[in-house]
Amino acid sequence: MDKLIEQFSLGLFFWQTILFIALVLLLKKFAWKPILNAVNEREEGIKNALDEAENARKEMQNLTADNERILKEARIERDTLLKEAREMKESIVAEAKEEAQVQANKVVEQAQATIQSEKQAAITDLKNQVAELSIRIAEKVVRRELSDKDKQTKLVEEMLKEVTIS
Repeated sequence: MDKLIEQFSLGLFFWQTILFIALVLLLKKFAWKPILNAVNEREEGIKNALDEAENARKEMQNLTADNERILKEARIERDTLLKEAREMKESIVAEAKEEAQVQANKVVEQAQATIQSEKQAAITDLKNQVAELSIRIAEKVVRRELSDKDKQTKLVEEMLKEVTIS
């Protein structure tokens, strides 16, 4: 019986080997190609996804660099505009101060001229009033002096002496 079992085992081994080889050949012909194609497609898909991810990463770096460059340019432009605005403001303020100074000088000059002309008018008026007052006083004095005959004679003599002496 041992021999029979041994032959049976050998036969079974033989048939298992043939079945295994046939299965391998069938799998090679019908299953390996689709499986390998699927694996290759999967590998290609993963490779493409990695390439796309790398491209996306590079594009993000480029976009980040562009954004930083644009931000830097915007800051520079902002600083330039602010500087120009400050300079313009300072210029306008300086011009306004200068114009105000010129106007103030004109007003002062006009005021001084007005004061001078009013002063001259006041002096002239004062002279006229003093002259008129002096004439009135002299008239009153002369009337008083001339009302008395002796005083009149004495006054005429004094005036004659002054005229001849001069």
